[in-house]
Amino acid sequence: MSTAMTFRKNNINTPKKRGKYTVCVVGCGRRGLPHACLFAEAGFKVIGVDVDQQVINLMKMGRALFAEPKLNAILKKHVKNGSLTATNDARKAASKSDVILFVVPTPIDQKKKSDYSHVEKACKDVGMGLRSGSLVIFASTTGPGVTETLVRETLETASGLKAGVDFGLAYSPIRAISGQILQDITSSSRVVGAVNEQSLKTACLVLSTIVRGKLIKVRDIKTAEAVKLFENVYRDVNIGLANELARFCEKAGVDIIEVQAAANTQPYCHLLVPRIVGGHIPNDPYLLVEEAENVNTKLKMLMVARKINDEMLNHTVHLVRDALRLCGKPMRRAKVSVLGVSYRPNVKEPRGSSTGKLVEMLKKKGVTVRVYDSMFSYKELTKLGYSVKRTLAKTVKGADCLVIAVGHDRFKRLNLKKLKFLVRSPAAIVDMGHVIDPEKAENEGFVYRGVGRGLATE
Repeated sequence: MSTAMTFRKNNINTPKKRGKYTVCVVGCGRRGLPHACLFAEAGFKVIGVDVDQQVINLMKMGRALFAEPKLNAILKKHVKNGSLTATNDARKAASKSDVILFVVPTPIDQKKKSDYSHVEKACKDVGMGLRSGSLVIFASTTGPGVTETLVRETLETASGLKAGVDFGLAYSPIRAISGQILQDITSSSRVVGAVNEQSLKTACLVLSTIVRGKLIKVRDIKTAEAVKLFENVYRDVNIGLANELARFCEKAGVDIIEVQAAANTQPYCHLLVPRIVGGHIPNDPYLLVEEAENVNTKLKMLMVARKINDEMLNHTVHLVRDALRLCGKPMRRAKVSVLGVSYRPNVKEPRGSSTGKLVEMLKKKGVTVRVYDSMFSYKELTKLGYSVKRTLAKTVKGADCLVIAVGHDRFKRLNLKKLKFLVRSPAAIVDMGHVIDPEKAENEGFVYRGVGRGLATE
């Protein structure tokens, strides 16, 4: 039987042929587990590896630790038929595998420095079981150069094998957002870089079994790593611009949403909506800045944008204070209901959310805060550490201010007529998710404030 590095298209061009080979996915989180399921769907035998025993236990029951459309059904099917298994023994899994895909965390520490400890540990464990002829595809977000140094060196040291000679090594970042990850993995284009031409060809061949989108080959791994970070930094910088312009609009009495819609009719203008930035985007610029320091250069615009976006939580608190002042109420001892705890709209995912920080900032100002999110149960919100009530009505009852922290579509359907009889009038709405029509809110007797909308005072 062929090894991964001697694959030809006819070796894996049908599900039956793929069933002879094993893919190991190291890191079965929000992006790793969908890959494991898709490879199983394609016909491969799949071993999912994770250090979290809870993740492994749930996988063995055909369940994911997180909510993602259609994922549990696919997972359950392949666990039941035996094509997908789960373990926390990376060494043993690697020794049985032809292809190893890494999707492990690359967080930022409190000092805004990269923490590659998860990467190093996973590579060491896999390296000790790595077989000659295998293909390694690294998919975690990393600074340019990390895969060719830390990842490669750790794998080589642990295995005694050489990348590009004894095993293949490629890098292919993931373009997928929560709530549509399966769809994004299969339909989006995918960038691939590798240590040599054979690794590149084999990685593209393997990925083509689950990716219908275009496979974009780049000259090397460092280029592929840069592509991923540049994409995310682009968004962060452009959100920073939108947030900066929004602050101006508040002072000038201009509606940023109206301006944005009109300006974007010009084909070369792509203004984004101002917002609180969550998820992984706030971390990724620091991975790039760190590598820039290593080559003795500075990325000033990135850090300016990051500072602007970090300040949006302080600005939200300012808008709350401003709105309460117009209601004739002090901030201290005010009751505020915060709606939304996900990191982005319409997704049940609290990791990366800024709501927890916002709640703590409000509490430090003497505010009593209650939290609500229709996508989470009372028990789930309590477990996350929030002060909650069981219903929206109970959450907003007696509130002086409602803060819409996340723009879920469900919040667009809030009945302002009913809400005004529950709050302690006069009450305010601070809309950071752009889901409430300012005129309708004010017609119902609310004081309205939103990022880039209304007239804020300093």
